[in-house]
Amino acid sequence: MMRTIEIFLVIMIITGAFIIASLFAVLPSPRQVSPLNLRRLALTTLQTLDVNHDLSQTTFKPTDDPAWGELQIVLSACLPPNIVYNLTVYEASNNEGALYTLKKSISNARSIGIESDAASYLVASSNVTFSVTPEKVGEGGGGGTLYILNCSNANGWWITGYTSQSLAEDLYNLLSPYFQKTIMIQNTAQLAQILNGTSIQDETLQNAVVINTFGEAVPIPSGYYSSSGVGYDDAHGSYALYCYTLGKRVLQYNWTWASIVGYPLYYVGNTGLFPNEQNGWGIYGMRNVGSAGLNAFLRGLDSQAYAYDGTWITGELPGVVYLSNQARYYCNYYGVYPSPYHTATRALPSSITGTYHLNVTTYVFGQVGNWNPGAIYRHPAIINGTTRFKGSLFALGVTRTPDIRLTALGILCDYKPRLYRSEYTAAGTSRLVVLQLGQTGGV
Repeated sequence: MMRTIEIFLVIMIITGAFIIASLFAVLPSPRQVSPLNLRRLALTTLQTLDVNHDLSQTTFKPTDDPAWGELQIVLSACLPPNIVYNLTVYEASNNEGALYTLKKSISNARSIGIESDAASYLVASSNVTFSVTPEKVGEGGGGGTLYILNCSNANGWWITGYTSQSLAEDLYNLLSPYFQKTIMIQNTAQLAQILNGTSIQDETLQNAVVINTFGEAVPIPSGYYSSSGVGYDDAHGSYALYCYTLGKRVLQYNWTWASIVGYPLYYVGNTGLFPNEQNGWGIYGMRNVGSAGLNAFLRGLDSQAYAYDGTWITGELPGVVYLSNQARYYCNYYGVYPSPYHTATRALPSSITGTYHLNVTTYVFGQVGNWNPGAIYRHPAIINGTTRFKGSLFALGVTRTPDIRLTALGILCDYKPRLYRSEYTAAGTSRLVVLQLGQTGGV
């Protein structure tokens, strides 16, 4: 019985102490427990006001324009009733003196109070365009020409859904701003001309980039380059010798030869040279060279003696491949956004770097085991006692449908031309909007 009374007294004491403490305790106001984030509210409000560029347009109007009254009405409607505000517009200046000059201020209260916060927002005049000027490849000397094969007397293969001519036009639009001169090779006669070392428009022939838009096929000029002993291998009945000559020319002129899709140099094409011949899939004006074409090209690029080699060297197994870290970085820099993953069934083995003395300077796709689904291979050479590169192959081993953005991205990744952007704070073109918010009334 005594034990029960003791427990009851303890409960009474504790309860009484809790009640007395609650009476004298000072609890924080709800505003202090869960304060409103005024800075975030201010920034969100400014972004909302400018969602259709209405805020930007109003800030550049005269201070007595009715648009300012409309802006104040919309601003009041965007904010809770217990929020007071002060919206101030400054003109940005790059002249000596004050960086920002007051242009206009609107408010719904004489005082913001002692607790307030603000956000700023930079807007541009609607009649201003901000340009980006790219550095030209070869500006410092030594090249700067982009050749795009657009031969009207040849057909392409493994460029499903496109023609070589449409691909050439898209590549021209993407890459011509980055080169000193861009030339469309309109027929195989012009291709023969540059292979012979003769310019077409007084361009710099050395150190050029040559993009083959014909997929697994490559245009072949008639005459010298298709003749026996130069382009045609009589012993094997193959035009692999032409591919070997191409490799030698790429080395001689220090070209970067780009293959946009599939197995490089698998066919040769010329509708006048092969009017009644087709590649086995119904594409006329084309002759099958097979895997010997790429092997011969690489031998020519490495100054090895010509030998017919029909060994298939590309890999069927890489499957889905992903852009390399380097390629993803330059996607953002140049604003070129191909799909981050592709299917590759014509990846080159990494062993060719040893066989043909090549260095990989750019990986468009990440390596998959011992396979390179898309990479630029450069042939090192000793020039004036310094190790440099002379002659390159850019091979994209993706399957069938080409994405020329990959070609453009690979070239840009390797040459890395800089971009010069216009100055955003040019006088009279930019204004700074500051929205200060305060909270009044209630708890």
